[in-house]
Amino acid sequence: MQNLLKVALAQIAPVWLNKTETLNKVQQSVIAAAKENCELIVFGEGLVPGYPFWLALTGGAEWNKTINKELHAHYVKQSVTIEKGDLNDVCKLAKQYKIAIYLGIIERPLDRGGHSIYASLVYIDATGEVKSVHRKLQPTYDERLTWAPGDGNGLQVHKLKDFTVGGLNCWENWMPLPRAALYGLGENLHIAVWPGSEHNTKDITRFIARESRSYVISVSSLMTKNDFPNNTPHLKSILEKAPDVLANGGSCIAGPDGEWVVAPVIEASGLIIETLDFNRVYEERQNFDVVGHYSRPDVTQLHINTERQSTVKFKK
Repeated sequence: MQNLLKVALAQIAPVWLNKTETLNKVQQSVIAAAKENCELIVFGEGLVPGYPFWLALTGGAEWNKTINKELHAHYVKQSVTIEKGDLNDVCKLAKQYKIAIYLGIIERPLDRGGHSIYASLVYIDATGEVKSVHRKLQPTYDERLTWAPGDGNGLQVHKLKDFTVGGLNCWENWMPLPRAALYGLGENLHIAVWPGSEHNTKDITRFIARESRSYVISVSSLMTKNDFPNNTPHLKSILEKAPDVLANGGSCIAGPDGEWVVAPVIEASGLIIETLDFNRVYEERQNFDVVGHYSRPDVTQLHINTERQSTVKFKK
C-alpha cells in the first residue's frame, strides 16, 4: 500500500574515525533492515566516520596546538569522498534490497578542493542512486573548528511512495528558514539527524511535527568512553576529560499531531522499526498547513539559493 511506509532508525555507534569499519556497520544495518522489509533506513549525523568529540575535550580552540592539528588531519583522511566511490557499496545494497537510505557522513568533496570537510546528509534512493547531498549550512559552536559551512544545494525533497521526504542536520533543525524551504517543496516526512543524546531530540522532534503537521524521524548515534578505538591518535588526552557516555541515542518518531509514535530510545543499540501511515498527514493538514491554506505568500515569502557553491568556475 502506497500510504504505508516501513522505516528503520539505525541507532548505532561508529567505529570512531575509521571510515571503512564504520561503513561496514552501515551495510550490516541496511541488510538487517531490508530483511525486516523496511523501505527507508536513517543513520545519525556524521556517523561515518564519527563526530569530532575531541574538540570539547582537548582545548580545540587553542591556536596551532599539535594535538588538534594531528586529529584534524586524521579526521580528514578518514572522511568520505563520494566522487571516489566511497559510498558505492552502500548504493549497491540500496539497489539490491530496494531500500532508500539517509546517511550522515563527514564529506571531503572534490568540488571544494578536497581538503575541507562538511557534515553532510546523503539521500540514496531505492535504485541505488545518490539523489542529494546536503552540506550542513552552519556548523554548531566548536564544530566550526573542523567542519566548513555548506550551501543550499542540498535543500531538496524526494518522493517515497505517498511520502515526500527531506532532511536537515542537527541544529539546522532549529533554523526556521531551512525548515520552511523543505515545507515549501512539499515535505511531509522530515528527517532530523543528530550526533546523539535525547536532550537534542526530545523537544524539537515533536515541535517540528506539530509545526509542519508532518511525521518527523530523529536519529542519533551512540558513543561511550569504551567506543574509542585503541589506535585513536592522542587517545589518552581525549579520555582524560571524556564522560562515560558521550552520546546516549534518543532516536524517536513523532506523528503529524506532534505526539510520540516512538518516544526517545536511550542507550539501546540497533534498529528501531515502525510503519507510518500517510493518511495521518492529510488528517492533520485539515486545520493547519504551514505553506498551504494557513500561509500568506502575498505578505511573506522565502527566496532560496540552491546553487552548489565553489571558489572557482571554469568556462570551456
